[in-house]
Amino acid sequence: MTAKGRIFQTALCAALALAGCSRQPTGTVLRLSNWGGADDDSAFASKIQGLYADYERAHPGISVHVEGIPGEYVPKMILSMVAKSPPDVMAVDASSAGVFINNGTLRDLSPFIAKDAEFNQNDYFGNSLATYRQGKSLYAIPGDFTPMAMYYNKRLFDTAHVPYPPAHWTFDQFLETAQKLTIPGKQYGFKFTNWMPGWVMWLWNNGGDVLDPKGTKATGFIDSGQNATAIAFLRDLIQRYKVAPSLSAAEASGVDPFATGTAAMTISGHWEIPGYVAGKKIALNDLGVVELPSNIGASSTVIYEVGYGIPKDCQHPEEAWKLIRYLTSQTFQRTYQSTGIAVCARQDIAKERAINPIDIGFLNIVPTGRPPRGASFVGYDFVEAEGVKMLDAVLAGETPHAALHRMATRIDEYLRVR
Repeated sequence: MTAKGRIFQTALCAALALAGCSRQPTGTVLRLSNWGGADDDSAFASKIQGLYADYERAHPGISVHVEGIPGEYVPKMILSMVAKSPPDVMAVDASSAGVFINNGTLRDLSPFIAKDAEFNQNDYFGNSLATYRQGKSLYAIPGDFTPMAMYYNKRLFDTAHVPYPPAHWTFDQFLETAQKLTIPGKQYGFKFTNWMPGWVMWLWNNGGDVLDPKGTKATGFIDSGQNATAIAFLRDLIQRYKVAPSLSAAEASGVDPFATGTAAMTISGHWEIPGYVAGKKIALNDLGVVELPSNIGASSTVIYEVGYGIPKDCQHPEEAWKLIRYLTSQTFQRTYQSTGIAVCARQDIAKERAINPIDIGFLNIVPTGRPPRGASFVGYDFVEAEGVKMLDAVLAGETPHAALHRMATRIDEYLRVR
């Protein structure tokens, strides 16, 4: 799981960990594992602690103990499963869900759902649930998520007298917009980062893909002509049209040009909103989001999310299911989502919270989202690392076709030996 892709998850999970660790477990202890965090005595953490106390009062003899796992979460969880000492409930990141699902270390939740007359799958966004589904089995219930979206700074658009980006726009329309918003030496039309989870959608929206549908090979997919064209387009944004800063210039500046109001557009998730607003260079009303440009008609984006699953060898599976139901309930999620870092996977809470144009914009983009390949493919972190190397090589002068072909070869070698 990439660190950047779980920023919004880490912040919320840290609060959960802090709330749980401050209380002494008694009776039947339900262990809930997620990403660790530093000490915090915030009002938000206190609210979460209160929710756990409410749950324990409603379930006499049950204590919820939240275990914040510092460092490499996925390997540590795998070790706990090998040692037959897993938690009762674990946070499952979409980008690494395949590691647990494909290795048979998570329980299928379908039997619990079949016995629970009050649980309604229609309460959740369908593509959010689909992230954790394989065939007829469902391995986690989503808590929150974000589609990757195109952010734009309305104030910069208004100053330049440029219309806001429309839905159903193309690569060429995006480029034309970025050019109109670029002021050499002062402002860029677009901020680009070489982070494959944040740019893979350009491939999808040009008719390409990374692997074959079964995840067995990359040759003929990542090195396709459609992908070569998309990668050339990204290169040209920086080097030919100069509507985005070079990666070295962006790194040397030490600041995010979109966050400081010196870039008009960028691609990221809902997790950015609190930071943008806290930075005081962009007001909430300045922010807009729109679906990603596409050359093939309907736009596609990726959904990054966190859900809750039950390890196969957990000690208290029935009680664990009840805890998951609480963690994803209206009561819990209404408070849990108050930071504004993510979109609630429950449609009712997500719509209830959509009281400003930016949140409404994200809801409009949700239907275009699809799961990351890491949700069903073991080892996709290797693929993403190779993607960064490939694009670095292209920006250094290698042709997209050659760099993509080498990437495909390396991935195929990895798939043969893993």
